[in-house]
Amino acid sequence: MSRAALSRSEDCNCLAVRQAARHITQFYDQFLAASGLRTTQFSILAKLRRLGPMTINALAADMVMDRTTMGRNIRPLQRDGLITVVTNEADRRCKKLVLTEAGLLRLSACYPRWTNAQTQFHAAFGAEQVTELRRLLHAVSTSELNRTPVMA
Repeated sequence: MSRAALSRSEDCNCLAVRQAARHITQFYDQFLAASGLRTTQFSILAKLRRLGPMTINALAADMVMDRTTMGRNIRPLQRDGLITVVTNEADRRCKKLVLTEAGLLRLSACYPRWTNAQTQFHAAFGAEQVTELRRLLHAVSTSELNRTPVMA
């Protein structure tokens, strides 16, 4: 790609990904709205269900979020009794997030709504394209991109 094409703001990869992410998030949020959860909250509960109790830092890293953003996202889940924070007896500084029974029930109630969003997303873009999209996005999110030295 030419240097001129690389420097055009309308070709910004970051902007394109952020716009697509906001668009998709808004789409999924519409399906989950009646459950009282937003897409990020649903993802946090699903991750805790799948992986078990995790520290805030480990969960944030796994979801490619900074720790303060994760903190803001877990507060309403904790307030609503969907997760609890448990202190490790051996190391009181270590706190783990645990999915509660109420959280599991809410998550289970959300799955049909989330599945409906998934189905409609697949219908709009096709199973092959969606699979390729997820593969590419996973490659980006697990790349060394963020660990590459910045050139001045």
